[in-house]
Amino acid sequence: MTGRTRLTIDYQGLLEYKPRADLLAGRVILITGAADGIGRAVSLAYARHGARLILLDWNRKALDHLHDEICNLRFAEPVLCPIDFSGVTIDGLRDVVRLAEERFGALHGLLNNASWIGALSPFEHCEPKTWLKVMNINLAAPFFLTQWCMPLLRKAADPVVGFSLHETSRAYWGGFAMAKAGQEALLHVLAEEYHLQSSQPVRIFGIDTGPVMTSGRRQHYPGEAPGTHPGPESVTGPYLYAMSPDAAGQSPLLLRQERASSGSA
Repeated sequence: MTGRTRLTIDYQGLLEYKPRADLLAGRVILITGAADGIGRAVSLAYARHGARLILLDWNRKALDHLHDEICNLRFAEPVLCPIDFSGVTIDGLRDVVRLAEERFGALHGLLNNASWIGALSPFEHCEPKTWLKVMNINLAAPFFLTQWCMPLLRKAADPVVGFSLHETSRAYWGGFAMAKAGQEALLHVLAEEYHLQSSQPVRIFGIDTGPVMTSGRRQHYPGEAPGTHPGPESVTGPYLYAMSPDAAGQSPLLLRQERASSGSA
C-alpha cells in the first residue's frame, strides 16, 4: 500500500471553507513560526474556533503581541515558547514537548510552519553558514520536534501533524528548496508509518498556499505592488479544514494552490 496522495480535495474551494464555531474545541495544537505571516493568521483562526494553543517562534516581542491579541478577543490564553530554531538543541525540543505534556497532558495537533529562506543566490554563491541555518530551521528542527511530539500526539483522539510546504525547486532557491522538498518527503514517510500502517493512526497533511503577501515575501520581492498576492488571513481555510475532524481519515492530505507559472514562488 502506498501513501502517495491523490489530490481529491479542492484547495481553491477550501479558501471559502465555513467551519462551525467550535470546530477545534478541546484540541491542543502546537504551532511553530506562529508570530508572523501565515503562522499568525492560522493561530488566530485556530484560537477563534476553540483550540488551546502552544505558540513557538524566535520573536518574543511578536509572540507577546499575539498572546495579547488572543486574550483580548477572549479566546483561550496561549502558552508561549520563544525558541530560535537556528540554534535549538535536541534537549530544547524535548523541553517543548515536556511543557505541552505538563500543561495539557496530550497534544492533538502539530503544525510545522516555521521557515527561513536565507538568501536567494546562484548555486556557487551559497554560503555554508547560511545553508546550515536554512536546513536547521526548515528540516532538522521540524523532523526532531515531530519525532518527540509523536508519543504525546498518540495519547490524543484523532491526532494531526501538518506542514506548511513551499514548492521552490528552481534556480536560486538553494538550500530552502532542498529543505522544503525534504519536508514533503517526511510527510509521506510519516503518513505511511503513522496512518496507513498504525493501529493508532496519526493524520498527516501538507499545505502549499503559493505566494502570500508576508513580510518574508516583501523582503525577497520588494518590487511587487501591494495586493499582488493574497494576505495570510485569506488562506486559513485549508489549515482549519486539515486540522479538524472534518478531514478525518484523509491522510496524507496534500493541498496545493496551483501556480500561474513555473516562476511564481
